[in-house]
Amino acid sequence: MAHPLMPKATAVWLVENTALTFEQISAFCGLHNLEVQAIADDEVATGMQGLDPIAGGELTQEELDRCLADSSARLELAKPKNPLPKARKKGARYTPVSKRQDRPDAISWLVKNHPELSDAQISKLIGTTKPTINAIRERTHWNMTNIKPQNPVALGLCAAPELEKVVALARAKAGIVPEAMDKPDKANSDDPIRIPKPGETLLLKGEAKADRERALEAEEVPVFAVTEENSDDGATPEVLKVAEDVFSTPPTTPKEEDTPAPSPEDNAGS
Repeated sequence: MAHPLMPKATAVWLVENTALTFEQISAFCGLHNLEVQAIADDEVATGMQGLDPIAGGELTQEELDRCLADSSARLELAKPKNPLPKARKKGARYTPVSKRQDRPDAISWLVKNHPELSDAQISKLIGTTKPTINAIRERTHWNMTNIKPQNPVALGLCAAPELEKVVALARAKAGIVPEAMDKPDKANSDDPIRIPKPGETLLLKGEAKADRERALEAEEVPVFAVTEENSDDGATPEVLKVAEDVFSTPPTTPKEEDTPAPSPEDNAGS
């Protein structure tokens, strides 16, 4: 339910000038019953001047008389007689003064990258005029040498969702179907094998798992292979025999006979 523009001042006037109940005044003004009672006891809104709702066009005398006769009735706001302001029709987008010099660059970018856009769509998107668009399209603009195509989203003349929506509508009207990107085949993809990080477990499935098992089996080649026949006959492998021969021979020490005796010259020199 709608309430008066100044509910507390309206409640003050109704308390001072009418015999309405606190419930009726609180329901009409959107206040609590205790607050209306405090206004009547001069505990709240002391010194506030009341506002006449009848003079302001918010209440009629007939409605006030009806509620005075019936304490259970509720007041209703009167319909405004003054004409309401009309909503502004949608027109060209307003562009701040600081960004108006960037509009030719945005128009050039749209004409170059999205030729399917119509003049009306460009004009509504960035807030320009059709003669300016035609002049840039035909390269007859007076400042054509200094115009550089720039994205209107980067210039702040429109938002990215708005640009995408306008382009999608223009392509749909023109019958342009976007090319579908082919998904790469997993079997024929040349992507390198991902190397797991330290501490990461990589699960292999299918052919990758079988290849991994075969590689592990090929790596498990014994260094010293002892056949069962040699072990039954009690023969020692050749490698072990060579090792025994090397470690069983004691080191040779020089004999005293082989050492030369010192000469008299050596003794005289010492």
